[in-house]
Amino acid sequence: MNDSAIARKPLVYKPLHKVRFVTAASLFDGHDASINIMRRILQASGCEVIHLGHNRSVEEIVTCALQEDAHGIAISSYQGGHVEFFKYMLDLLRERGGANIKVFGGGGGVIVASEIEELHAYGVTRIFSPEDGQRLGLQGMINEIVSASDVDLSHDLPADLAGLKDGNAYLANKSLARMITGLEAGTVPAKLRDELLRAAEASKAPVLGITGTGGAGKSSLTDELIRRFRLDQDDKLRIAVISIDPSRRKSGGALLGDRIRMNAIHSDGKSSNIYMRSLATRDAASEISEALPDALAACKVAGFDLIVVETSGIGQGDAAIVPHVDTSLYVMTPEFGAASQLEKIDMLDFADFVAINKFDRKGAADALRDV
Repeated sequence: MNDSAIARKPLVYKPLHKVRFVTAASLFDGHDASINIMRRILQASGCEVIHLGHNRSVEEIVTCALQEDAHGIAISSYQGGHVEFFKYMLDLLRERGGANIKVFGGGGGVIVASEIEELHAYGVTRIFSPEDGQRLGLQGMINEIVSASDVDLSHDLPADLAGLKDGNAYLANKSLARMITGLEAGTVPAKLRDELLRAAEASKAPVLGITGTGGAGKSSLTDELIRRFRLDQDDKLRIAVISIDPSRRKSGGALLGDRIRMNAIHSDGKSSNIYMRSLATRDAASEISEALPDALAACKVAGFDLIVVETSGIGQGDAAIVPHVDTSLYVMTPEFGAASQLEKIDMLDFADFVAINKFDRKGAADALRDV
């Protein structure tokens, strides 16, 4: 990069609202380098990014966008089937009540000018070409994406609680997603929030809290628990998963990446009994979101049989999840240092269960004995 390029470097557009994006590489596409770069710039620009990784189907992407109440979807596609892929995505969004969600994409020189024009005419908000990249630069393209999606969703709320129990699972999940958005933003009217909290008291759904150090494998363990519940109960249980990740204090953005590990939540071709919502900690100086109690209440009113909460990674003195759940599970690995370090872990005093994950590692048997 020369001096003139640095001089032309665009300013970062900072969103006025909490803008949420779903990012992924398309089905049959293992080229995720570009989408990883773009989602990192989105995060650095202050956006909350629910990243799905590569080789993701339209069904997975649309389901995620609706459950997460995303403002937009950003997709890279280098596999050649982009016209059909993007058109099917728009069709599915419109069919399931997500026509407001903006769709952005790029595929280098794979998506030619005539196809870009065709996709724009069909309703894709923007497909970026190599020429756009040369003209705008990476930050310039991100600025366009973020500014086009920078709208406040938290005031367009369900009028009552009936929508949370809609017989159409897609519409019920959409209502639940928007209610949680309002609860996060603090825009739900006090009367409706009080009604929600009262209604939640009638629910008998147990809440399992899963917490532990960063990198201990909480998401993978949560995924395995969901898989076994689905198999053992013949997919009859309705399960809600609330996953919390930290916000970056400098930018305000967040990588909400737990869905990358959550492969058991999908049911292609039919409405799933699994609902997942990712929360950023935002201004909370804790491993949980300030909106967690209200989000749990909303899931209870929506009629789920089981609610699983996964916190962001915690330190030795953190145990904020305990008052909000019925049962707590602390996930750790064998690499905790000397046995005396265990005496400093606050969650070991509160946890109902302790899981020593990655048990194939050296020292695992000693860790089990010491714990």
